[in-house]
Amino acid sequence: MSNAFIYRTPGGIPGDVTRREAAIIEPQQYDTDYPCLYFGIPVKLSSGKIRPMAAGDTDQPYGFLVRPYPSQMTASEALGVSTPDISKIADVMVRGYMTVLNLDGTPAKNGTVYYRTQAGSPASYVGRITAENDGSPTVCTAITNCRFMGDADSDGNVEIAFKM
Repeated sequence: MSNAFIYRTPGGIPGDVTRREAAIIEPQQYDTDYPCLYFGIPVKLSSGKIRPMAAGDTDQPYGFLVRPYPSQMTASEALGVSTPDISKIADVMVRGYMTVLNLDGTPAKNGTVYYRTQAGSPASYVGRITAENDGSPTVCTAITNCRFMGDADSDGNVEIAFKM
């Protein structure tokens, strides 16, 4: 039975706000020249529009991109892998709790949250969440006032707390 949870329930869907009563979410406009490809990623504010963190960035994120609910995507996409529609207004969590996808390292409760700033293998990890710094500040940037709230599920989904 595929819907039986034997050991643990899934950690959530990247971009979902997990504790809505504690969240501050702002509407923002996408920078269409720098599209956001995933929900639950850190974003920065540049010229009044949001864009994903890029290679070489050392800036602190403005917030995290929220997966809108309810919403209808333009194509049938699997849960957790939908692509943001940059022609609409974005929701950005500037304070609160959210599920994100951790791509590298092992998150631990109260652990430091990083975003990748250097291209590697795969290159799509740039701007995405990681629990490991690789020992070099040029590879990842620590996100201040952001911490993991526990360990990740088997897919890498983990809850974070973020305070702007």
